[in-house]
Amino acid sequence: MYKKILVAVDGSAASLRGLEEAIRLAKTTGARLLLVHVLNTLILDTEVASTAYYQALAEEIRSSGLKILEHAAMLAYDAGVSFEQKLIEKIGAHAWKEIVAQAGDWHADLIVLGTHGRRGLKRLVMGSDAERVLRHSPIPVLMVREQPEA
Repeated sequence: MYKKILVAVDGSAASLRGLEEAIRLAKTTGARLLLVHVLNTLILDTEVASTAYYQALAEEIRSSGLKILEHAAMLAYDAGVSFEQKLIEKIGAHAWKEIVAQAGDWHADLIVLGTHGRRGLKRLVMGSDAERVLRHSPIPVLMVREQPEA
C-alpha cells in the first residue's frame, strides 16, 4: 500500500481537490504526505525585469507559494495526517519536471495531482503539467479532476 504520497499544490481549485483526495487516501493507508509547491519563476528572468522589480516580484511569488503551502499544511494537520512540505524555487523550472524529480528523491509511492480536465484545443494551447507528470513519472500518478464529469 502507499506509504509516501507526494501532492503538488498550486492554490487552484483543482489542486485543492487533489489534496483532499490525497488526505483521504493517507488517512486510509496511514501514509505520509509531501506537500510540494513549485514556484513559477520563468517570468523572473533578470534580462526582462529590472533588479528592483525582480526583487519585489520574486518576494511576492515566494510569499504566495508559502501561503499555498501553509494552507495545504493546515488541511493535512486538521485531518490528522502526517506530512512534510517543500517549496521548490528554481529559475527556469518546469513544474512537471520538479514534481517528478522530487517524487524520485523522496521515494514517493504515489503522486497526486489536481487537474482541470481540459481537452482539445484548450489543452493544446495551455499545456498540462499534470499530463506531463503522468507521461514521465516512473511511479503511479492519481489525477483528480477539479469537478467530476456530470
